[in-house]
Formats: sequence, C-alpha cells, structure tokens
Amino acid sequence: MFSGIIAAVGHITHVTAREAGFRLRVEAGRLGLDDVVLGDSIACNGVCLTVVEHDGSYFSVDVSPETLSCTVGLDAPGEVNLEKALRLADRLGGHLVSGHVDGVGDVLRFDPVGDNRLLEICAPPDIARYIARKGSITVNGTSLTTNEVAGDLFTINLIPHTLENTTLRNLVPGSRVNLEVDLIARYCERLLSAGE
Repeated sequence: MFSGIIAAVGHITHVTAREAGFRLRVEAGRLGLDDVVLGDSIACNGVCLTVVEHDGSYFSVDVSPETLSCTVGLDAPGEVNLEKALRLADRLGGHLVSGHVDGVGDVLRFDPVGDNRLLEICAPPDIARYIARKGSITVNGTSLTTNEVAGDLFTINLIPHTLENTTLRNLVPGSRVNLEVDLIARYCERLLSAGE
C-alpha cells in the first residue's frame, strides 16, 4: 500500500530482457535504500514492483508481461516517480494507493496557469466512471485531486511543488500516463453490485 506522495525521482538506467518481461535497474535518486530488503515493494510510476536486488543507490525489479500490457514508462530508460510501501505507523499524506494501475490515460493539455499547470487527461472509458470531481486520482504514482470531470475527460491543477518533485513536469500533449482510481470507489461499486 502507498500514499501517492512521491519520495524521489529515480532513473531507469538499464532494461534487460528476460524470458518473460524485463528486469529494470533503477538509480534511486533521493530515495534512501538503507532500510530496503529483498522482497520489499517500491512503486515506480505508480506500479507496485518487488525489489529483487539492491546495492547502494540502485535497486532492480522485474516487470512481467501482464504489467507491461497495462502500464507505460517501464520498458525503456528514463525518469520514474518512486515511493516505498507504507508502514502501519506512517502518515497518509495523499490517499490510499494500491500500486495496481487501472489503465493508461492520454494527456490532452498541459497549460501554464501562472506558475501552476492545468493538466487534462482522457481516461479509458472503463475506469472513467470511477473518477469524481474533487476526488482522488493517481497519475504516474502521484496522489492528485481532480478539478473537473466531463465524461472520459478530467482536469488537475499541478502546483509548483508537485512539478519540481515529480516527473509530471515532463508531460506534454500526447504523453501517456498510468492511472489508478480511488480504491474506495472500486470497493463501493463491488459492494453495490454484489447482490445482482
């Protein structure tokens, strides 16, 4: 479980093909690895991945074909948002995030509004119904609040702190992003439909 509060921007430095999927070597940036052990979970661009190796400021994770089929940004070198899994005593600064990406959205706009940015994303229709105005959404692992929602489209205001401390600063129209909807919305729907 994660909070969507990005702890560091890391960098995928090596992508090695495996029999199924890839092994990624990630330079952890400011993410301290002193307390990380093999088997721990680290979210990379919002995807919960298991640490299979670590050494100093690097860690490695394996990415399965299933994960690659429903996410973006994990098949080539580049920057990634990083967050270690929560411990029970940790503060929940964002919202409850599972690290299980629901779908990939398309960036339509990334417009300056003063020193902020207005981000507009088109969500896949099968998950758009879970996105609510002033609700929580995770974009590339970052816990954010929606401004407006219209059908499959939603907007978010990104403040300077978010832009400075996440990879979201690199978005442009046409970028694709990992989306995870609010857990509560998914569970509510399941509970309401259980009697059908």
